[in-house]
Amino acid sequence: MTALKIGTRGSALALWQARTVAALITKAGGHAEIVVIKTGGDRLQDAPLSEVGGKRLFVKEIEDALLTAEIDLAVHSAKDMSAVLPEGLAIAAVLPREDPRDALVLGNGTAVVDFNAALAHLGEMPAIATGSVRRIAQLAAVLPQATFAPIRGNVDTRLRKLDAGDYEALVLAAAGLRRLGLGARITAAIPVEVCMPAPGQGIVAIEIRADDPRARDAVASVNDADAAASLAAERAVVTALGGGCQLPLGAIAVHDRNGLTLHAVVSTLDGRLAIRRTASGPLHDPEGLGARLAHDLARSGAGEILNQLRIAD
Repeated sequence: MTALKIGTRGSALALWQARTVAALITKAGGHAEIVVIKTGGDRLQDAPLSEVGGKRLFVKEIEDALLTAEIDLAVHSAKDMSAVLPEGLAIAAVLPREDPRDALVLGNGTAVVDFNAALAHLGEMPAIATGSVRRIAQLAAVLPQATFAPIRGNVDTRLRKLDAGDYEALVLAAAGLRRLGLGARITAAIPVEVCMPAPGQGIVAIEIRADDPRARDAVASVNDADAAASLAAERAVVTALGGGCQLPLGAIAVHDRNGLTLHAVVSTLDGRLAIRRTASGPLHDPEGLGARLAHDLARSGAGEILNQLRIAD
């Protein structure tokens, strides 16, 4: 049997994700090999994402290879994917969700503490490394005198800059640190009430050509239904609000006995105004839940905030 070709970036985290998917396909009786593809995001390491095209820079070349059948599957961090996929592509499966929260990391292995203690340790005017407008907009509300500085590069590079004293703190996705075996570097997980995660954060998505039954069948047994429902609801919020890269928008869907409870927030860039809404719905219609919550956000002022940001760009 011909091996399925899995396209991925070459970072340590991306390779962890692709190798995990390959191992699951092999366990299910299939065969897969990994193809490393260099993306625009890998080549443009010095510029802030907001200035060079946003997070889709990390998936475009991989999706192009998928469309031209150079690869059979693409493995991504779901939070890096566009709200609307290129025509002809589909998300066929997702892995179980890791911790979706953002993580506050202080220098040189500062002992793990709760979030409030970590804030006290930082002081009043810390330099915090993150290029995410979502994180900056939400954290500015609790750290109004902080300086937020863009940072790029792989996780190890960012941690080295932190430990060298370039910044007082670094904000990263907790999921990536845990998957790389670096969970001990997390000083404090940031509560979702303080900083709501990016839609899809902590979820690994497997993308295929929509008309490729072989690839779809190969990953069917890999799919985690709970994570898939959460992702569908969260992505529906972004789609209904008009999509776009690098927006101050957070969303997370939590499973409960009644189905799904979806939380979302849209903030002004300075953090002075945050519109938060919550809605619940059945598991069988996560997209409808996301669209409904997005409508509630939009009529409450979130649409105006996002439109102003798009005009400014």
